[in-house]
Parts: sequence; C-alpha cells; structure tokens
Amino acid sequence: MSTTIPQITLNDGLVIPAIGLGTYNLRGASGVQAMTSAIDMGYRLLDSAFNYENEGAVGEAVRRSTVSREHLFITSKLPGRHHQYDKAIYTIQESLYRTKLDYYDLFLIHWPNPNKDLYVEAWQALIDAQKWGLIRSIGVCNFLPEHLDRLKKETGVLPSINQVELHPFFSQKEQLAYDKENGIVTESWSPLGRANNVLENETIQQIAEAHGKTISQVILRWHTQLGALPIPKSSSPQRQRENLEIFDFQLTEEQIQQISGLTRDDGRIADQDPAVYEEF
Repeated sequence: MSTTIPQITLNDGLVIPAIGLGTYNLRGASGVQAMTSAIDMGYRLLDSAFNYENEGAVGEAVRRSTVSREHLFITSKLPGRHHQYDKAIYTIQESLYRTKLDYYDLFLIHWPNPNKDLYVEAWQALIDAQKWGLIRSIGVCNFLPEHLDRLKKETGVLPSINQVELHPFFSQKEQLAYDKENGIVTESWSPLGRANNVLENETIQQIAEAHGKTISQVILRWHTQLGALPIPKSSSPQRQRENLEIFDFQLTEEQIQQISGLTRDDGRIADQDPAVYEEF
C-alpha cells in the first residue's frame, strides 16, 4: 500500500510524518510483526519508550523493514527514575544499545515529575546528547506551560515536540494554543481514547456517516486539523491501514467544534495530571 502522509517541519528544521504508530504493549515477535506490517502500510514514525520494554523489538522491526533507516522516524523516551544528568546520558546510550541503532530521530522526557524537580537536569542531558549525534530532535511528554517556561528560562532551548494526552474527551485547548504559540508541535497519545466510550459517541458517529468514514478516522482527522500529530496504536493490519486513510477528506469547522465540545474536566483516561503525577 502506498499512502502519502503529509509532513510537519519541527522548530529545529527536522521533518516528521503527520501521523505515527504508537507501540505501547507491542513486544516480542508479535510486536515486531505488527511494526513491520505498519511500515509496509506506509507508517514511517514509530513511538516507543524505555519503559515500554520493547525497544529491542523496535530495532528488529527497523532491520527487517524494506524501508531504509534514514526514511524512518524512531522515537523513545526517558523514564522518571533516570532524570539525573549522568543517569539520563547512560539511559539514552543503553536505549540505543537495546535497539542496536546508531541514533534516535526523537527522544522525549516521558513525564516532568515536578515533585522530584530534576526535569531541567534531564533536559540538559537531552540537549547534550543531541549535540553528540545520539539524537536528531529532542522533546518532552506531558509538560505543562509552567514546565516548558522553565526549560526555556534555564536552558534557552524549547522542545520540538510535546506529547500529551489528547482525545475528544480531553481536547487540551489551552495546551495546544501554548505549544503552537511557542513553535512546539503537539503530539497526541491515546488519540482514540483508551478504556472509554469515545468510539461509541453519537455525535462523532453522525459526522463519520456524513463523510463515509469510521469514527476512528474522524477522530484522527480531528487531531490533524487541530494541528496535532496523533500516534494511534494498533497491531491489526486492517486498523493500521484504516488509521492512515484520513487525509482524503476534510472536517468542517463546525464539525471540529462539535468534537472539541465533547471535552470534560475529568476527561483524562487515568487521572494523570502532570502537575502532580509521578512516573518512574
């Protein structure tokens, strides 16, 4: 299958696909198979993390792929327990050894863990690892404006990407606006929601029927038209294909507002508020 995926230019000049594959829980031989299937479908961005315990599978999928390494965009993330500068450097190196790759296209701090207050130190490690050629682009996950302001103030460097929870029940209007204003691309984790009933929502169902698309396709298109970069996870070739086929239709502004209007104050999937949540 040949799918043309639009490209997004990051604030450091690197170009990234406008949709990617989440790899959480894709492990072992079946995980490698799911990832190689996705690459065959047209995916070029794979999103992993040190804590997913699947970086080896990601590296194996890259090696088995018929697509050359330079045309793939591989991401991993630094866990909270390794925010100290030296630990962060070792973790980036170990992460690459796991994949048997020479570099990451993108490396992110997984959570700010503000109570531990080491995220600026971790960010400095990513800045240095980028200078050394271990990482092409550096970013963060789940950082609030206050955390991003501090990175800018203390290091002078803002992330290229901020990966956050974003789906119709938690539409992140303020965070999206902040990221856009500061030249940061917002990447959406759990873009279709997880363990909630967003995929059965009547409003989205009606919009999907109007476009002859599935609910999932409408939600993913909503993300891209908001300016966000979704990374849906799927091991099913049929779903993988379906999730890519979102660039041949356009939601109206009214439809975008209808979907955004589904947001809830308690819309987070697992009540993980980055202001207090700690991830290790």
